[in-house]
Amino acid sequence: MKISDQDFLKLVQYMLDNYGIDLSKKRTLIESRLSIPVKKMGFDSFSTFVDYAISDNSGKAVNLLTTKLTTNYTFFMREKEHFDFLKESVFPYLESKLEDKDIRIWSAGCSSGEEAYSIAMTIDEYFGAEKFFWDAKVLATDISSTMLSAAIKGVYDESRLEKMPEEWKRKYFKKLDEETYEIKENIKNEVIFRLFNLQDEFPFKRKFHVIFCRNVMIYFNREARISLVSRFYDHLEKGGYLFIGHSESLNGISEDFKYVKPAIYRKI
Repeated sequence: MKISDQDFLKLVQYMLDNYGIDLSKKRTLIESRLSIPVKKMGFDSFSTFVDYAISDNSGKAVNLLTTKLTTNYTFFMREKEHFDFLKESVFPYLESKLEDKDIRIWSAGCSSGEEAYSIAMTIDEYFGAEKFFWDAKVLATDISSTMLSAAIKGVYDESRLEKMPEEWKRKYFKKLDEETYEIKENIKNEVIFRLFNLQDEFPFKRKFHVIFCRNVMIYFNREARISLVSRFYDHLEKGGYLFIGHSESLNGISEDFKYVKPAIYRKI
């Protein structure tokens, strides 16, 4: 199906206003990735679908749009140096600083859960037996209910585990068959998954020590990026860390964060 100029502009504006996602250069992608799903939903044109999407309060339309029009592929220990930095620098700092032993970490835009579970495994590796005395659950949020369902299930193809140490595979996964692994319950229990739109007002009563938001802002326009990074700053504890994707930068977006190393920033 082809989308008309009018419906394309309506859809672009709707996604920008409500979710910060910029689809202005994604016309071909919209037509190629949405034509079949839109037909399966019973719509015979993009015009009727766009009208439905704009008025839909069930979340089905935006779930389809975000799942089909953003790249949700990821894998365990992606950008491994970030997890090394957690273990070598961030956790020792927090361990020495936090008398209440309450570490608050947020995986924002968690997709199918590999990032959040990688953080939880890194926590377990660092603290070992002392983990029992710490509250270090990971909050993981995403805009797509489809991705969150996959994350909660915690079942992954072996290809997603290629960067995992063999010891971690044995320790944190159950092998279901030759090509499929499932996260063990002790790590599943350390991650809390929630549906959340990053453009909404942040509801958090306490600030975070670490925020991961990697390869998410690439879908936002500059105004949405500035707004989001400002709110991240406000919701980080002093000395807290923000991790972003290597294809992203805070140059021209924020002067508040201190650059630490590629894709890692700190609130001073």
